[in-house]
Amino acid sequence: MVMDVRLARIDDRLIHGQVATVWSKATGVERILVVSDEVAHDELRKFLLKQAAPPGIKSNVITKKKMVEIYHDQLFDQLRVMLLFATPQDVLEIVESGVGLKSINIGGMRFLEGKKMVTNFISLNEDDVKCFLKLAEYGIELETRKVPTDRKNDLIQQIQKEKMLP
Repeated sequence: MVMDVRLARIDDRLIHGQVATVWSKATGVERILVVSDEVAHDELRKFLLKQAAPPGIKSNVITKKKMVEIYHDQLFDQLRVMLLFATPQDVLEIVESGVGLKSINIGGMRFLEGKKMVTNFISLNEDDVKCFLKLAEYGIELETRKVPTDRKNDLIQQIQKEKMLP
């Protein structure tokens, strides 16, 4: 037995209104785990993210190393969780360290210099594309939706359409 990951989501805003209410209800999670070394070492951001969790749902901010440790821990067997990541690089690192994910929802990656918009809410650079291609090679579904009621779109198809393949 391992942790019951109901949703693994990349969204650089991490916990915010949409995630907190809509996704937690749709997935029936008990706990939200923000997996980010950067945020785990930022006390103010940790505090703010904990405040943003919906009532009745615990949230924790943990490092990638901690995520790998607790994934196989019997204490967390069948715990219904939502994993939130800021970057595809963080997801790839934990997957390559033994955390089994079947699907990743890509919810929001803001535009920054050097990135290209592939949807109206996702912008990627070359390194992001390489990470997503590697995750796809592992057989992980990469779907883009802001909310559960949106139609699932395949990120790799969108990357191909934008001619961003290496």
